[in-house]
Amino acid sequence: MQKPHIPLDELRRQVEACQACPLAGGRTQTVFGDGNPDARVLFIGEAPGKNEDLQGVPFVGKAGQNLNQLLEIAGLAREDVFIANVLKCRPPGNRDPRPEEIELCTPFLREQTRTINPEFIVTLGNFATKFVLKTEMGITRLHGTLQQAGRFKVFPIYHPAAAIYDHSKWVALENDFATLGELLRR
Repeated sequence: MQKPHIPLDELRRQVEACQACPLAGGRTQTVFGDGNPDARVLFIGEAPGKNEDLQGVPFVGKAGQNLNQLLEIAGLAREDVFIANVLKCRPPGNRDPRPEEIELCTPFLREQTRTINPEFIVTLGNFATKFVLKTEMGITRLHGTLQQAGRFKVFPIYHPAAAIYDHSKWVALENDFATLGELLRR
């Protein structure tokens, strides 16, 4: 028997009350996720950054501006998709998530995914890609290729922040989002 889905509002309350790891003590607020609860596409990033921690919304800084531009290339807008992160709290100094933090936080992401039930999961960057696909293969090899994880079509893409630090990644991001748009139109 399949367990019932937890409504996103209830799941958000659970995330806000979570004290399971030390990240809870350093957060301004949790970053549950944002967007269309019936989205066909779920975007998954790594963890909130400073701006996201302050506003409680994923992808609101420079990487979020990049994401908004890239969504247009795929024929999407933020209102069309749901955006979440592997972690719901900001790691100090934007350090990489630790395995124990991922382990404690990902039940929330799994439940978000079950409840939203997207057709496509777009992983943004290495951490989300490795987590969702359960692989050690990096984003450089996997980006722009359609993968399968259970019943979900998974499309790994570089994190939009990658182009902030390495401008050569912008062309790959544009190409991958154009491919995503083609996949969605099929």
